[in-house]
Amino acid sequence: MQPLTFADVTVERVVEAEGPGFAPGFLLPDSDLDLIAAERDWLEPHFFDPATERLIQSQHTFVVRTPHHTILVDTCVGNDKDRPSSKAWHHMDTPYLEKLGALGLAPEAVDFVLCTHLHVDHVGWNTRLEDGRWVPTFPNAKYLFHREEMAFWEEHGDYVGQGYGASDGFYEDSVLPVMAAGQGVLVAGDHAIDDRLRLEPTPGHSPGHVVMHLDSGEGRAVFSGDMLHHPIQVAQPTWNSRYCWDPEMSAAARSAFVERHTDSEVTILAAHFAAPTAGRIVSAGSRRRFQV
Repeated sequence: MQPLTFADVTVERVVEAEGPGFAPGFLLPDSDLDLIAAERDWLEPHFFDPATERLIQSQHTFVVRTPHHTILVDTCVGNDKDRPSSKAWHHMDTPYLEKLGALGLAPEAVDFVLCTHLHVDHVGWNTRLEDGRWVPTFPNAKYLFHREEMAFWEEHGDYVGQGYGASDGFYEDSVLPVMAAGQGVLVAGDHAIDDRLRLEPTPGHSPGHVVMHLDSGEGRAVFSGDMLHHPIQVAQPTWNSRYCWDPEMSAAARSAFVERHTDSEVTILAAHFAAPTAGRIVSAGSRRRFQV
């Protein structure tokens, strides 16, 4: 993704991993290959790999700089994490921090870390391994967690418990050390980070999932987290991912989101859309598509 400018706000992307990922039927159990084929005119070449018939996906962090703050949105899987359920994520070793540095950003310069929700692939770089202990990666940052999301985990614990994408103890190694360090901040779903960034509660994929709205006065964007896992869900918003906590609520929230943003001037920035990542939802006759 090329750096984006919304008046005095800039957005960049730090990629942890990108390429052909899940088969459609695995990530989106209700998907239909014939309906996916009908959308290949715009899914290819960025979002669908015809050679493997797999969805092209990304794990990345958005770096948002306003005149007041530097904010990271979602922190991927992380290095050195014990993730035996997910082979590609088990004890990862990526140059994530070096990529941040290439943007001129030191960990100490981050003001806020926003986790749109608490899933294993959105919290990993919250912490790093130091002398055998998990410590906050961004020592001066406030980590923002929706209070209802945190309350659910505290009460119910692991609800993604088996197979690829399982939680594998991420709450203990990537969330609790932040709280123990006094850097975790529990916020309401409509929390405002500053005068250009605000949250909106969008439960369904998880109990306290949020999206973040950017309004610079001269441009708007929404960081949609896992409201949309893949651009095909713009055309088929009722297709849930296998990781949705409440499928009915998730489908309703996604459908409303797609409807609201169709043919608007709002840039969509999703957590797993591969490069070029940024785009808008547009109508095409009776269809909808994601236009990069």
